[in-house]
Amino acid sequence: MATVGSLVAMLESWFPPRLAEEWDAIGLLTGRRAAPVEKVALAVDPTIETVRWALSEHAQLLVVHHPLFLRGTTNVDGDSAKGDVVHTAIEQGLAIHVAHTNADIARPGVSDAIIEALGVRSSRPIRPHTTDPNLGVGRVGELDQPTRLEDFAARVAWAMPTTHAGIRWAGDKNATIKRVAVCGGAGDDLLDDVDADVYVTSDLRHHIASEYLARNRAALIDVAHAAAESVWLQPLGHRIAALGVSVTVCPFITDPWVAHHA
Repeated sequence: MATVGSLVAMLESWFPPRLAEEWDAIGLLTGRRAAPVEKVALAVDPTIETVRWALSEHAQLLVVHHPLFLRGTTNVDGDSAKGDVVHTAIEQGLAIHVAHTNADIARPGVSDAIIEALGVRSSRPIRPHTTDPNLGVGRVGELDQPTRLEDFAARVAWAMPTTHAGIRWAGDKNATIKRVAVCGGAGDDLLDDVDADVYVTSDLRHHIASEYLARNRAALIDVAHAAAESVWLQPLGHRIAALGVSVTVCPFITDPWVAHHA
C-alpha cells in the first residue's frame, strides 16, 4: 500500500523541491510519512472548504498547489482561518502536501496543462531555468492554425472552468494569433520576456497592462487565477492514478469572487 512518504517522494521526483523559488513554502504541511494512503485528493488551495471536501471523499492525502503559509506565521491558532485548516487536517488524519513553483517550473507542470488545453501541443519555457533550458517559468508555443484574437479569447473561455469573474482580454479583435504564451498564476513579471501574439495569465494590474499594450506588445488575456491553475489537477490525477492509488479532483473552483455585475 502507498504511504504519505512514498507518494510525497514520487511527487518530489516529478516536481523537485530544488526547482522552487527561494521565497516559496512547499512540501509536506501536515501528516506523517508512514501513514497509509488509499485515496489522494487534489485541489488548488488549502482552504477549510477543500480540507472538508477531501475528508468527505475519505482521502488521506490532499495535494494542493498554493502554500498555506506563504508569508510565514508565528502560530497556528485553531480559531484563525489558516489555523483551522491545520487543526482540522491533523485531528482528522489528513496529510497535506504543497507543490507550488516547483510544479510551475517542472515539466509537465501547471503552465503545460494550461497551454495544452488551449491547443498548443509543443511549447518551451518563457523564462528558462538556469540549470536546464527545457524547464522554466511560463510556456510559449505555436497553434496549428492561426486564428483571430476574438476567436482565440472564446477558446480560452471554453477551456477554462467557469467563474463569476470570467475572462478579460485586450487587443485588436481581428489580430492574427499564431504564437501563444501562458503563465499559470500571476504572470506580470514575465511580460518583458514574452515573444508571442497573445499572453494568457492572471491577476494583471491596470497600469502594468495599460503600459504594456501602449508599447504595442502582445494581446493580453486575463483569466481567473485558481480556475486556470485547476486545469493542472486532472492530468496530475492521471499520473497519480497510474501508481495504483485512487484519486479525486476538487469539483469546485476556489476563486474568491462569487458574483459579477456588468
